[in-house]
Amino acid sequence: MENSDKQSTNPNNLSTNARGEATRRSFLKTLGVGAAAVPAALTGANAAPTTQYLNLVKNHASTAANSKMRLALIGTGGMGIGDTQTALMVDGVEMVAACDLYDGRLRRAKELWGTGLTTTRDYRELIDRSDIDVVINATTDHWHEKISTDAMRKGKHVYCEKPMVQKVEDGHTLIKVAKETGKIFQVGSQFASSIIVSKAKELLKAGDIGELVFVEAQYDRHSALGAWQYSIPPDASPQTVDWDTYLGSAPKRPWDPLRFFRWRNYQDYGTGIAGDLYVHLLTTLHTITGSLGPTRVYSSGGTRYWKDGRDVPDIQLSIYDYPKTAEHPEFNLTTRSNFVDGGGGNYLVRLVGTEGDLSIGWDSLTVRKNKFPKAPGMSVDNFPKDQKELFVAEYNKMYPNRPEMEGPKEFKYMVPKDYKGDRYEHFVNFFDSVRSNKPNIEDATFGLRACGPTQCGNISYFQKKIVTWDPVRMKIGNPV
Repeated sequence: MENSDKQSTNPNNLSTNARGEATRRSFLKTLGVGAAAVPAALTGANAAPTTQYLNLVKNHASTAANSKMRLALIGTGGMGIGDTQTALMVDGVEMVAACDLYDGRLRRAKELWGTGLTTTRDYRELIDRSDIDVVINATTDHWHEKISTDAMRKGKHVYCEKPMVQKVEDGHTLIKVAKETGKIFQVGSQFASSIIVSKAKELLKAGDIGELVFVEAQYDRHSALGAWQYSIPPDASPQTVDWDTYLGSAPKRPWDPLRFFRWRNYQDYGTGIAGDLYVHLLTTLHTITGSLGPTRVYSSGGTRYWKDGRDVPDIQLSIYDYPKTAEHPEFNLTTRSNFVDGGGGNYLVRLVGTEGDLSIGWDSLTVRKNKFPKAPGMSVDNFPKDQKELFVAEYNKMYPNRPEMEGPKEFKYMVPKDYKGDRYEHFVNFFDSVRSNKPNIEDATFGLRACGPTQCGNISYFQKKIVTWDPVRMKIGNPV
């Protein structure tokens, strides 16, 4: 590709005196133009990709139980059960009580954790107990703030599922309550504790991909369950479900099992694709870069396939503008989630730098390196013969062809074979913070900076406009 129309000096006006200072100055001005790169190294260009298993370097000894951590689960659905089963893998954690508004889930809790387990529809009965240390809040998004606030004010530490809150103002409430009570509050976006994300952070800081310029993230699905078409139990009814309590702050409506068991499909109770999935992607990015967040968000999308009465999209795309800060240069992020991905679904977070990229998958991290060559390349076939010879001679003086050692172009890291997963590591970090009373890895401030921009994305989608976000004050509106 030629770029001669942008040259600061016309090559046809170069002096024929190759030794003249004016010629040298003109040459230096034109040298930076041209796209045909000259190789910077003659060895290693075709080196095979190298794979290495990541080492578990964290010391979990501090979580070995000197004292029991007694746990209660509020919200005994699929996520709540998964969280609890993982929490019980951590030494010293004991399950003592469960709460849900559907009776069948309470029966299931006893099947899983013993007939002696205390179960109730009223979460207040659990947080009033002095023998419960920690609660997992795995309720619908519109209940996150209320239950978490009440639990901390009753002296409980809280592990709250993502997104931390449904509305930004509720996030500020949780930040305030956590500070006032001194209780550990951790958001359950487990990628913050991922060994892969930790390695990506290390490599970015070391300059392995040069300066960050762009990030793309995708979280596609191709299944009914992935699109939140959760199964509805045959006995679901107003007798087995406490519907009025469930509605809480949401608009009053007649009994609807879809809105109870498939709640993510509705704005009244959930936060759509952005709250369910994009929070994970932003958590990953903010952990790696140390970023406080973007300043502008724009979203688009629609309902393409799952026309089942839901009022949130099944495909959503967003663009986020991140400003230059002390932690990182200015860059842009794009996110995409498609719930009818005929390709089978995919997960990827890819950070692109000036000299390479980092691609994060479910259990691997791939690094590709492509440094800019020292020699910028030449596009001189349109020069007259004398000018071409002059240019090439000066070029070769400035960029002599010296063979250099070169490492692999591609390097792949895999999780260790004994890795118990990101969610396990996240609970280890949580209980370690509870026992040591030290700051945790994903507190309420981090949680709001991850979910606040996703709420901006939802506003942008429904109102069809760019929405600004203040990542310092954590407010929707004009940034600092």
